[in-house]
Amino acid sequence: MKALQEFIDLIKKEQFYEAHEVLEEIWFPRRKSKDADVLVLKGFINASVALELRRLGRVENAKKVWQNYLKYKVLINECKEPFFERTAKFLDSCYDKYLS
Repeated sequence: MKALQEFIDLIKKEQFYEAHEVLEEIWFPRRKSKDADVLVLKGFINASVALELRRLGRVENAKKVWQNYLKYKVLINECKEPFFERTAKFLDSCYDKYLS
């Protein structure tokens, strides 16, 4: 999925808000769906929000929002999108860099 690669590229540039916007364009129209793919996208959006909160110095809030990402991450095995696993591994490395 092209949007996921763009999301990763923006996170690498520490453009966390912009990364959030890229996925929200895909997620928002489907936000009421309980489909695993949609929920995992919501988790990725939460991860980028957590990183933005960290950038703003709101560490405790960032860690709370990161927990929402983790809640949805467990659904990756149910997803049809193969790029989700790679995206999650990348985001996990971001936790070590920014939030640990």
